[in-house]
Amino acid sequence: MKGRLKGAQKGHSLLKKKADALQLKFRSILKKIIDTKQTMGEIMKEASFSLAEAKFATGDFNHAVLQNVNKAQIKVKTRKDNVAGVNLPIFESYQDGADSYELAGLAKGGQQLKKLKVNFGNAINLLVE
Repeated sequence: MKGRLKGAQKGHSLLKKKADALQLKFRSILKKIIDTKQTMGEIMKEASFSLAEAKFATGDFNHAVLQNVNKAQIKVKTRKDNVAGVNLPIFESYQDGADSYELAGLAKGGQQLKKLKVNFGNAINLLVE
């Protein structure tokens, strides 16, 4: 009877440690999400404003970009993080290949297009985080 009680107490303490570790990880993820959500509003506001600037400077460039895209430049890879026996997915973005639109906007509006690329790249990296 004593052995069963001791085993139950040990199991309970192990489960408590596991729950505490998961709760700590959950709180850190939640804090990161809240911080990201606050900065995301500012970054998207800046990105949409730079889109308006680029459209004003260069005209409509959507068709040219859409026709020339054949594969994604920024990709996401996943890996697993083990927290107290629970696998949590971790997402990371990486750039695959060189920028095929380095010379876009060479005739007019090049600075605005470059700023547009940088702002939306920051937004994508923040979303993947």
